[in-house]
Amino acid sequence: MQNKKILICIVGPTAIGKTALSIKIANHFSTEIISADSRQFYKEMNIGTAVPSSKELKSVKHHFIQNKSIFEDYNVGSFEKDAIQLLGNLFKINPITVMVGGSGLYIDAIIKGLDKFPEVSQEIRIALNNDYNKLGIEFLQEELKQKDPTYYNKVDLQNYHRVIRALEVCRYQKLPYSSFLNSENKTREFETIFIGLQAERYLVYNKINLRVDMMIDKGLIEEAKELLPYKTLNALQTVGYKELFKYFEGSATKEEAIEEIKKNTRRFAKRQGTWFRKNEKINWFNYTTGASEIIQFIENELLVFEKKSNMGRCQKITIINIQLRFLPLI
Repeated sequence: MQNKKILICIVGPTAIGKTALSIKIANHFSTEIISADSRQFYKEMNIGTAVPSSKELKSVKHHFIQNKSIFEDYNVGSFEKDAIQLLGNLFKINPITVMVGGSGLYIDAIIKGLDKFPEVSQEIRIALNNDYNKLGIEFLQEELKQKDPTYYNKVDLQNYHRVIRALEVCRYQKLPYSSFLNSENKTREFETIFIGLQAERYLVYNKINLRVDMMIDKGLIEEAKELLPYKTLNALQTVGYKELFKYFEGSATKEEAIEEIKKNTRRFAKRQGTWFRKNEKINWFNYTTGASEIIQFIENELLVFEKKSNMGRCQKITIINIQLRFLPLI
């Protein structure tokens, strides 16, 4: 077994089959799984976030699955800190660990590290949230377009959390939010092998529609109804719940809410694809590819890493020997 620390990172759109593949890979390498799905952190949200089944969770040790409450403040910065600490412990036991998820920002936080942003005042945050509630997302989008056109052209403009976060920095620092991006490259003590699952868009959309129908059959409506009193919490501003809240409050029929869940999940999958396609290091496989073929690919990649590591050690030894030859005799 090679000694180099390797993180096998499995990505792809929602409903593509990442969980099943990650379990087979983790079992093959006798290792554990880190979940990088930000929606699956919360113990109160089970059906609507497609948490792995109890059977799947028992088959391999998973981390960051339903480990937090919706009442806790947990963000990508907290996840980066916790996951990197956990990885350090896992690598002491096994040089290979698996990470799986569809939350691109959370995956990048582990692989590359987060950018450091300045603190902002609570007053600015409150003011921006008031502007959002009174004037709508369009008002904030226009402000971002004026103050930081670079970030405006790359951010998901419908994600009001990210729009507000960018404007917090713009208003407080009087500088574009994008000027703080990629300001510091963090070094990690592991190499990453990216595995991506993909399918034709219509197939992904069909899978999504089927999954939503299955969620409804499993009791998503009842689960969401229990969470209605807490609908303003950040954790619940997500697909599968916010649409049903409208149904409970009478602004949509049940059928409309279900169709809206499907539509918004399809949009989410499209954004996932856009995010992951920017990463040229991802090795893409059709979702029908057998796990054995993908595992063989990983084994080959591990051999490449091992050869590079051995070459590096040989070069160091050669340099040391050359230096010793030219040391003055005493």
